[in-house]
Amino acid sequence: MGGWVGKLLGNKGERTAARYLRKQGYKILSRQYSNRAGEIDLIALDSETVVFVEVKTRSSARHGDPVDAVSVEKQRRLTRTALIWLKAKGLLEQRSRFDVIAILWPEQGRKPEIRHYQSAFEPNSQGQMFA
Repeated sequence: MGGWVGKLLGNKGERTAARYLRKQGYKILSRQYSNRAGEIDLIALDSETVVFVEVKTRSSARHGDPVDAVSVEKQRRLTRTALIWLKAKGLLEQRSRFDVIAILWPEQGRKPEIRHYQSAFEPNSQGQMFA
């Protein structure tokens, strides 16, 4: 599913993920943050930890699990984007992590299946990001 239909499903998934995180006690700091390195779907605060969240929404698992779409290259882009955000906010020393929220939304009217992978991957970059 591509084009505007995929974009609509993706936006719906991001809104659902943000609601899910709020219910878990997270504070949403930013949605669809972008800079020259890339885009991060959600940036949230989990207690004292800044959480960079990649949301993957699919209507079926026919093409694999949504979490499988977070490739090594995608992890590199997310890491660079997060580093720029942390530096701009003066938070380079702040504890942070990367989570993935995978949402399977099979049909209209049915509830989505939400899976939250905390610390889904380590920062993946040429340079050091975190101590």
